[in-house]
Amino acid sequence: MEIKRPFTDEDWDVTPEPVRRYIIQLEGLVIKLIKETGDLKKRVTKLENSLNQNSQNSSKPPSSDPPYKKPSKESKESKRNRGGQKGHKGHQQKLMTPISENILLPETCSCGCLSFDPESIKPFYTHQVIELPEIEMDVRHFILNQGTCIQCGNVVKAQLPCEHKTGYGPRLSALIAETSGIQGNSRETIRTFCQSVLGVSISSGAIQKIIDRASEALKPVHEKIGNIARNSYVNYIDETSWFQNGALKWLWVMVNSTVAYFMIHKNRSKQAFLDLVQDWDGILVSDNYGVYQKWINLRQTCLAHLIRKAKALAERKDPITRQFGQQITKDLQLLCHWAKVIPEDIEWRAFYQHFTDLIFDHQEHKGEVGTLARSLIRQIESLWLFLDIVEVEPTNNFAERTLRYGVLWRKRSKGTQSEKGNRWVERILSFKQTCSIRSLDSFPLLVELLASYFKEQEPDLSWI
Repeated sequence: MEIKRPFTDEDWDVTPEPVRRYIIQLEGLVIKLIKETGDLKKRVTKLENSLNQNSQNSSKPPSSDPPYKKPSKESKESKRNRGGQKGHKGHQQKLMTPISENILLPETCSCGCLSFDPESIKPFYTHQVIELPEIEMDVRHFILNQGTCIQCGNVVKAQLPCEHKTGYGPRLSALIAETSGIQGNSRETIRTFCQSVLGVSISSGAIQKIIDRASEALKPVHEKIGNIARNSYVNYIDETSWFQNGALKWLWVMVNSTVAYFMIHKNRSKQAFLDLVQDWDGILVSDNYGVYQKWINLRQTCLAHLIRKAKALAERKDPITRQFGQQITKDLQLLCHWAKVIPEDIEWRAFYQHFTDLIFDHQEHKGEVGTLARSLIRQIESLWLFLDIVEVEPTNNFAERTLRYGVLWRKRSKGTQSEKGNRWVERILSFKQTCSIRSLDSFPLLVELLASYFKEQEPDLSWI
């Protein structure tokens, strides 16, 4: 930087030498201070942008938003009534098969009459009462005997049937696996539940052994879910951090409309991604992680992630950055809207011309504007694949929602302690979320799987 002096060269030549040296020293100091001020402004702007980040303008989860910084919502009179809206699928109580029926007849009319026309008597309402019967555990003792062979004198001992060797039946084992993996309870909570509700005294070690058996019983389920996922037309993929004994790992998910497949890997890398998908070559729906952007097949990038980035720019103080962020936000939100309402050809052509002009005009811009514009240009063909293929959604919300329970598990338990624990997490999460996708009850399936495992038989996987 060069400072322009407010006097002529002739004035400078007649200035005394000590004064000239002093002026040059001051000029150097001014240049230094201007540079430091510029650096500090950039640093303050960066810190302010970081402090203003939330789940709406970055990839931070909603749980990280402090309650005192949540945007205030103006109270508006809603046109809807409270409760379920029209078309909402309710969860109503259903009439179950009764063990007994009590017929109640009218007794006294308001006029005082006690007699009624027999032909007019008919039921008008069934009141159902549901009660939990007193729990009485099915406890069986197997008395093993031994005897001496009359021919050779060897002592021969009786052998337990294989399905009873563990000491805990498939239903009790499935209940413990359900409350642990599906409901997310700790070993201590399960131990207390078994003692308080079932009247069964059981140690944390025994609970862990039951969970280990459930994990082995789920192994073929996990493998088949993986095979189905890797043969699917479209997959939504995402990953989140995981911890094993405090060491950073990664929990990956590959989910579609039929199954959800989980995998814990030591890395968040291209190799981890390839270990997840193997030879799958379908349509990928994902966020903007660099490994996903290099997918050689068709890909739909998550517009929600891009919208959050654009919203962050729309909140900047710089007018050019703010205007660009506002325009990109509006355009991407319109794209998401077209997932439900297909645009007319004239609408699409106008949008495409406007959008491409916008990002190409700003690609040489320095800073965040140019970074976002160049990112949109690189993946421009992945922005609207959902308009051509109905099975594809414009966001990766499906994978994020499926991964959410794993995130809560990590926050609750701080991860796992061993590779064996990792396998349990992979298998029970795949089982749980696949059952959820298919609207299947998990407990009866767990009972069948464990019963087959105890009998050393191949499980029935036709439900997958």
